[in-house]
Amino acid sequence: MSNFINKLYRNHSLIYKGLLFICTTFLIVYLFPKTGKFKYNFEKGKPWQSENLYAPFNFAIKKSNEEIEAEKKTISEHSTLFFNVDVSIENEIKNLYRNQFKNTFSDSLPKLESNILFKTGEQIIDKLYFFGVLSENYNFTDNKTVIILEDRIEKHTTKYANLIHQEQVSSIINDVLAEQKQGSYKTEFTALFFDLIQPNLTYDKSFTERVLKEDLDKIAYSRGSIKKETLIISKGEIIEGDKYQILESLKSEYESQVWSASNYNWILFAYTLLVSLALLMLLLFLRKYRLDVFENNTKVTFIFFNILLMVFITTFVVNYNSKYIYVVPICILPLVFKAFFDARLGMFAHVITVLLLGSIVPNSYEYMFLQIIAGIVTILTVSELYKRANLFISVGQITLIYIIAYFAFFVIHEGSVDTIKWETFIWFILCGLATLFVQPLIYIYEKLFGLVSDVSLLELSDTNSKLLKELSNKAPGTFHHSLNVANLAESCANEVGANAMLIRVGALYHDIGKMKNPTYFIENQSTGINPHDELSSKESARIIIEHVIAGIEIAKKYNLPDRVIDFIRTHHGTSMVYYFYIKEKELEQGADKSDFSYPGPKPFSKETAILMMCDSVEAASKSLKEPTSTKIDSFVENNINKQIDEGQFLNANITFKEIQSIKKVLKHKLANIYHLRIEYPE
Repeated sequence: MSNFINKLYRNHSLIYKGLLFICTTFLIVYLFPKTGKFKYNFEKGKPWQSENLYAPFNFAIKKSNEEIEAEKKTISEHSTLFFNVDVSIENEIKNLYRNQFKNTFSDSLPKLESNILFKTGEQIIDKLYFFGVLSENYNFTDNKTVIILEDRIEKHTTKYANLIHQEQVSSIINDVLAEQKQGSYKTEFTALFFDLIQPNLTYDKSFTERVLKEDLDKIAYSRGSIKKETLIISKGEIIEGDKYQILESLKSEYESQVWSASNYNWILFAYTLLVSLALLMLLLFLRKYRLDVFENNTKVTFIFFNILLMVFITTFVVNYNSKYIYVVPICILPLVFKAFFDARLGMFAHVITVLLLGSIVPNSYEYMFLQIIAGIVTILTVSELYKRANLFISVGQITLIYIIAYFAFFVIHEGSVDTIKWETFIWFILCGLATLFVQPLIYIYEKLFGLVSDVSLLELSDTNSKLLKELSNKAPGTFHHSLNVANLAESCANEVGANAMLIRVGALYHDIGKMKNPTYFIENQSTGINPHDELSSKESARIIIEHVIAGIEIAKKYNLPDRVIDFIRTHHGTSMVYYFYIKEKELEQGADKSDFSYPGPKPFSKETAILMMCDSVEAASKSLKEPTSTKIDSFVENNINKQIDEGQFLNANITFKEIQSIKKVLKHKLANIYHLRIEYPE
């Protein structure tokens, strides 16, 4: 049992990665939309590339969205309007008219003429209320069919133009008076009916809309059907018109039938295989080319989390409305990975993510092409992310690439630019603006996952920071030494393609442990008094070696990142404090080397190895008397060759060729520092 537990403990890192792999796979499959995939790819206006296609089952030909919208528009335009009439108003007005007529017209009028005028007034009322008077003006066309309802029973059917608007009352009065040749009484009748006429028609909006909805619901979404084994399209035939619509109908029917209860589990299993295969490729890439990342569970979790996050955001947008798919800033992914790792890993992870998303987005080929091209542009254009101008320029280039590629695809599909959707370009611009969110996102990730980006390294390289100010005040000689080492190491890093920003920061902080006992280090002894004269060789060696441990403690107190602390740990490797060892050996033949050796570990990266070389060369160069080019060349060769012989670089991924390049840079830089010139004759 104990052996089994020990085995589990030894392999706990691999077990964690396995669980992470399984969980991420199932979460991604869970997020995928629950629909099958049609096995043929086709585009409108393009030839059919596959073999002759026969209908695998009976299916209906679905109408296109344009056809359905046209039908809806026609139904809406020819829909019927419903108005409710209040018949009591007409009767009430007729009663009021009898009373008001006597007050308006003089009793001196002959009875016959009075009767004719009274009947004329009744004709005006009948004409006004034959269909009715509207309560307000509505924005309907004159040829709209109107049904007038009395207690929900149809009374009249007419056109909207026949309904009387209130401003038309005067013209109706004039028309009737003209017909009856009573135009001389125009003023009296107009005054009589001015306060008398009331509207009796009201628009029944809810009933009209309900009837319209019922008519719209009756629309058939299919036209005709295709029998099983019917030839749908031949190889090489152009996909257009009805052929395109039939293929779209087959695709829709196929996907709805495939994802049925009977084979749900099989399709789910197939999706799981594809997702797990993609994620496995990513893990294998990390194991083969980025072993340091693969062995760090936090970094692997960070990579999987970001891929899962992009899949989640994209599926959410696709489920909401797929037309917004290009608003999702996928290019944030390679930016983030490049900031924390490197361009190659960023590009590989981006491609894997885009391949996964190809299973859930419409027009998958177009989408994958655009996103992969945009990812390549991101990797190639974004350098020194900590410079704000670089990010803005890169985002502009990414947006331009999106627009150009989309334009090209649209022209290929449609054959013209007449129907291009300009609003899509707005989505690309919004995507570019959303990509700018990468800066705060990097900061959040640094806090959540304890990672370090170039932005943080830039802040740490500020010599006005609290810790470096303290080093400058307590150990000015060490501070000056650290600056010199930083300059040398940065030049060497640039020469061999290492992380120059990281190595500069590591060099600035590598000796902060000397603040604990600054006067015990020769660069800080300004008074000429050496405290080591009062100590034994072992005690002196212990104090010198302790600056590494003290440096780690100070770095953790000030929350320096682990990547920076690694430089403090390794800048002396397992080398010896040789001066005090020889001194002790002169006094005692059996001197123990372990008492005079640094605890290590040895440098385990290219950057830490470069710092070790630069630190030892810069420190030892102070002992050179009357330096010449020959002396400097020999000094650099001996110093670094000694470290190689001691096996200090065995754990670092640095080659002999790179070491030779570093030697060359150090020789050139030291020659410039000591201002070597030709000797002129006196």
